[in-house]
Amino acid sequence: MTHTSPSLIVEVIARYDEALDIVVFELADPHGRELPAFSAGAHIDVRVKDGVIRQYSLCNHSDERDRYLIGVLRDPASRGGSSAMHDEIQIGDLVQISAPKNHFPLKPAQRIVLLAGGIGITPLLCMAERLAHTDGAFELHYCTRSRERTAFYQRLVEADFAAQVHFHFDDGEPSQHLNLDTLLGQPDADTRVYVCGPKGFIDAVMTTCKANGWPNDQVHTEYFSGAEIDSSQDGSFEVRIASSGESFTVPADKTVHQVLSENGIEVMVSCEQGVCGTCLTRVLEGEPDHRDLYLEDHEHAANDQFTPCCSRSKSKVLVLDL
Repeated sequence: MTHTSPSLIVEVIARYDEALDIVVFELADPHGRELPAFSAGAHIDVRVKDGVIRQYSLCNHSDERDRYLIGVLRDPASRGGSSAMHDEIQIGDLVQISAPKNHFPLKPAQRIVLLAGGIGITPLLCMAERLAHTDGAFELHYCTRSRERTAFYQRLVEADFAAQVHFHFDDGEPSQHLNLDTLLGQPDADTRVYVCGPKGFIDAVMTTCKANGWPNDQVHTEYFSGAEIDSSQDGSFEVRIASSGESFTVPADKTVHQVLSENGIEVMVSCEQGVCGTCLTRVLEGEPDHRDLYLEDHEHAANDQFTPCCSRSKSKVLVLDL
């Protein structure tokens, strides 16, 4: 069974349409108590319904303790998370969430470039407000398909840092489309780049940065969905549990997590797409076939941990530290 460890009960005290297909939920403690503190870039796990846990970035000011704001895009390919949030979660409902977690924290730099694609604005909005609050030098580039799909537009144009915000609409004039080569053409040792949005948008930024020689440790990403994987050549392999010696076959049409769960071995999972890192498991022997977007390249190369929700094995056997 898919599960995680949400530890807080919050009430939906407001919900409203923020843009086409995007709803904002305002969450607060039902008894008026302060919520756990969070930092810019943080997210919470939301138990949308039984067996469905999703991650949503917090997009209110990180100094606020009386509420959490999350923005949820209705995904046409929803696996049950975003559609349930839009259709079933209403004002007055109690929702189970985790304490905030941050895999996408702001790090010190003389200059920050924030690049948002669509709903990827949510963690970057919080970062922009934090940087403005601390007088950090930054610019925010926000790319969307159209003005009507641009969440938080009014909040951004009315912000005291509005001059540092640049909107790029796909249906706008070509002159205002984002030119990544112009923006990221020259690496700068004093600049960090933060990018969040659909995989195609992030890939375009990462490809540009790599081509222009940006060091990996100056470019920070957060994915909202997993990589598209060609599974047509997948075969079966064995996973062995180090503590017991038990061995299980993982067929081509099942994940490691599914097979372990069927055999009574629970690994905590959440996103099931390799983007959140919840299920990260140590590998003692064998070579994983990494399919996540959570671990960095050097962590993949070490082959000492993997994400059983989506990753597989290149070797015939994987020995897991379970």
